[in-house]
Amino acid sequence: MAFTFQINNDVQFEHRQDFLDKAANYRPKLQQTKVAAKSLVTLEQDSDGLEGWGVKQVATADELPNHELKRGDQLILDFGNHQVGQFSMDIDAVGSPMDAPLFLKLKFAEMPAELAHKSEDYDGWLSKSWIQEESIHLDTLPTTLTLPRRYSFRYVEITVVDTSPKWRAVFSNPTVNAVSAVDIATVSQPKLADEQLQRIYEVGLKTLADCMQDVFEDGPKRDRRLWIGDLRLQALANYATFKDTDLVKRCLYLFGAMPATDGRIPANVFTKPTEVPDDTFLFDYSLFFISILADYEAFNSDKAVLDDLYDVAKKQIDVGLKQVDEDGKLVLTEDEPVFIDWSNEFNKDTAGQAIMIYTLKQFIALAQQVNDPDLPTYTAMLDKLVRYAKTQLFDQQRGLFVSGEQREINVASQVWMTLAHVLDDDQTKALMQTTVVQLFPITGIATPYMYHHVTEALFEAGLKSEAVQLMKDYWGKMVALGADTYWEAFDPSQPDYSPYGSPILNSYCHAWSCTPVYLINKYLV
Repeated sequence: MAFTFQINNDVQFEHRQDFLDKAANYRPKLQQTKVAAKSLVTLEQDSDGLEGWGVKQVATADELPNHELKRGDQLILDFGNHQVGQFSMDIDAVGSPMDAPLFLKLKFAEMPAELAHKSEDYDGWLSKSWIQEESIHLDTLPTTLTLPRRYSFRYVEITVVDTSPKWRAVFSNPTVNAVSAVDIATVSQPKLADEQLQRIYEVGLKTLADCMQDVFEDGPKRDRRLWIGDLRLQALANYATFKDTDLVKRCLYLFGAMPATDGRIPANVFTKPTEVPDDTFLFDYSLFFISILADYEAFNSDKAVLDDLYDVAKKQIDVGLKQVDEDGKLVLTEDEPVFIDWSNEFNKDTAGQAIMIYTLKQFIALAQQVNDPDLPTYTAMLDKLVRYAKTQLFDQQRGLFVSGEQREINVASQVWMTLAHVLDDDQTKALMQTTVVQLFPITGIATPYMYHHVTEALFEAGLKSEAVQLMKDYWGKMVALGADTYWEAFDPSQPDYSPYGSPILNSYCHAWSCTPVYLINKYLV
């Protein structure tokens, strides 16, 4: 894991109220669905499950009131699929009069493996306050317990810490008031002949739906906020499925309303209790504001939005181009690192150069739409960036792009140069063919975010069968391990990998992993 906290307290931000008002106008009315628990299960070892854990059904949820729990008793509810929302259940006492409070502990889990970890053992670098558990005292029963927090889960572990020897607790009607900005039932899903791809698509669609909330969240478990890297991929998946343009506009205006005073777009923003930009900046994420705007305009030509946000996009490209030297080389700095992927085990210079080219091409398309008089300046800069990439970064003998002073060869460089279409079609196909031969199987990368870009690059290079196989090997492996929604982090060679020091903090429903719905719709349907 390499991504670290940034603290930039000296950065000042703008707050454009007109854009914030427009963002508020596009706020969705969340759809609410009451979902009942399906069954009672026990945690058991399962060699086919994530970290070797699974569940076994022991009763239906209707049988829950038959279980009378005393001190130390425990049960696990299974809601049958991933849910995002508020949990509630009825609780009563049986036996002698209630002479002491009920002391409960509730633990929510997206995957069975989370239940196998003890929260008190967590010693990672992210706050343990993200662990989804509650300890509750109830002085009088019967009552309906409705927890105020929203949870992201499939399983609920209920532990009776104590009652008294005179009485026992009984539970009934466990439900979740599930929330989302969209309804999966409204989407016409493709009918795929390949059953594995069909399931991969279905899980991707559920992932996207559960991350579409007040904004396009990165993850409903954590961090519950709007990250621009996730937003770019979510928006593309959304165009292929729900086609919710209002939610995209809401997110664009939120970012456009709160840049730093030097014009840079922050990597993420908070929306509760009010709109606040984070003091984190990533070079490629700021540029991806251009991509999100360009992708939106390509899907839904909207002159009003383009007129509002064009100058914001132009500022991102202008700030980025300041880091391009006279030869056309992008010179990255530690003050605003390029993300590419969590891992810092590879040099990111060439991937950054490719993203500069990728987003500049998209910006030029926007500039042409608004008849920007500065267009020749940007086309000249594009030529310079591409020329440097072809003459200085592409190793003709090896047929691959190199990166950094050590002329390192890595997957990310090839992938992003492919997505930026720096070479012609035949050369691009050869580039990715060489990448598959020399750099596969992929190592050192554990995010669906980067795997998405690898897969899309294979499709863009015309390597359809290789792209489908990678999708099956990666997202299909998550499904085989029990995924109802796709995960924030996954390394097929070490499925228990966590960037945080413990899988108990992993997000098992994460926005940047939803893209099989986009890839399948664009390249296979």
